[in-house]
Amino acid sequence: MSDLGPQDLTDDTLLNGRVRLMQPAQGYRAAIDPVLLAAAIPAKAGETVLDLGCGAGAASLCLAVRISGCRVTGIEAERSLVRLAGDNVVRNGLSDRVLILAGDLSRPAQRLEPGSFAHVMANPPYLAAGTATPSPVPAKAQANIEGDVDLAAWLRFALTMARAKGSITFIHRADRLESLMAPLAGRAGEIVVFPLWSGAGKDAKRVIVRARKGVASPTRIASGLILHEADGRFTEAAQSVLRSGAALPIGIPPA
Repeated sequence: MSDLGPQDLTDDTLLNGRVRLMQPAQGYRAAIDPVLLAAAIPAKAGETVLDLGCGAGAASLCLAVRISGCRVTGIEAERSLVRLAGDNVVRNGLSDRVLILAGDLSRPAQRLEPGSFAHVMANPPYLAAGTATPSPVPAKAQANIEGDVDLAAWLRFALTMARAKGSITFIHRADRLESLMAPLAGRAGEIVVFPLWSGAGKDAKRVIVRARKGVASPTRIASGLILHEADGRFTEAAQSVLRSGAALPIGIPPA
């Protein structure tokens, strides 16, 4: 079991109960972002996916439940979360397809082979170092604010681990779109920017960016997804993703 005691954890569910997730009561807590990230991965049965900074395993588990037969490897630096994610994998009966490894981008697990993954996904810290006051909860500060490894390094590592023509998918703040796009220049193409609109007529606070390594096709801005109705409820389209496990419509449309 994780070294976090029962009093330190909450027992939650994702995808309308299809994923059971124990996660820390304090610090970073999975909400809708990892579910949306998993819904953006174009994985097929038999393909391999790397989840960078997997935390308690929310995105990895959602993807494994959504795509039967895909194999997911999560890498996480925080040892207590590595153990917790491992417990969550067992709890969801996915030990045959989901593997959690300890390591970070500067010291990756030795079992990770560059250029070997069909897809790489990440939900990295959203705030650049020095732009916000860190949370007094160390785990939350680490999850929300970049440390020695900045966003560009996350993207470079994702590109290194993806195979030729494999996909790289990140969910991040919309106001950091320029920082998301810059490291992809000359190394990836077929880039799709998928806005997550807060509501009809409202700005997007989050975006999903997906690209393919070594492909030269042009960038496309997708129509995106409206998350909330005027009264704050999730839209029907958002619920189909967050509760029913539907895929996000990010694919390149036919010519």
